[in-house]
Amino acid sequence: MKNKLLFLGALAALIAGCEKINEDPVFDTKPLIDLVAISADTLVEFQENLVLTISYQDGDGDLGTSDPDVNSIFVQDNRLEKPDEYYLPPLAPEEAKISIQGQLDLKLSPTFLLGNGSQETVEYTLYLFDRAGNQSNVLKTGPILVVRE
Repeated sequence: MKNKLLFLGALAALIAGCEKINEDPVFDTKPLIDLVAISADTLVEFQENLVLTISYQDGDGDLGTSDPDVNSIFVQDNRLEKPDEYYLPPLAPEEAKISIQGQLDLKLSPTFLLGNGSQETVEYTLYLFDRAGNQSNVLKTGPILVVRE
């Protein structure tokens, strides 16, 4: 009985010691994004930029690129056929393979009215790709009112 207690005690100590080997956060290598904030729910067309605050996490840190000709953030205006593309600089050194997390502010191009009315509602869909080609989850904003001044 005494040997069993010693064995169980040693096993418990071994398990407890192994739990804290890696204290850095480890995430999936597929990027995960979340919408933290939207700068406004009403915009004046051509005059105001919408800013989306996005949190991100990525297990291998390959978000963004040093090549300014490569866009990795895609924002789809639900009224248009194609998404707008935005450049994202590296969020960690490109040669590093580290877990990263943080927040970024994405300033969208000024919004405009498509019709002849004095106001329209727009919703945006947002996603991004990492350097390995993994697509993040897709975010959707709520309705945003665009008004003519």
